Amino acid sequence: QVQLAESGGGLVQAGGSLRLSCAASGSISSFNTMGWYRQAPGKQRELVSTITSGGSTNYADSVKGRFTISGDNAKNTVYLQMNSLKPEETAVYYCNADRVAVWGGINHYWGQGTQVTVSS
Repeated sequence: QVQLAESGGGLVQAGGSLRLSCAASGSISSFNTMGWYRQAPGKQRELVSTITSGGSTNYADSVKGRFTISGDNAKNTVYLQMNSLKPEETAVYYCNADRVAVWGGINHYWGQGTQVTVSS
């Protein structure tokens, strides 16, 4: 059973920084893609950033230039460095991992989420 454990959320002032961590129960290189999503109250969950097992990264337009996703295979951990945070980025941030299944589909795994609150 895959487990993803997020940490690093908290309260920060606008313009501040946080680094989120997602520790996986197994090797992160076994996943095709890992990433971060966020969900604000009353809104749908949205993509923030992803990283493939090959190291390719993708970002939502709203965070490009401010957020950086990275992975540490030795620690089985994916990070999201968030700089210049804005109040509207207050949300629960979720770690995601996708792996192609033997039956040809994709298994999606989620962490429990970590709250990020940006005060104005």
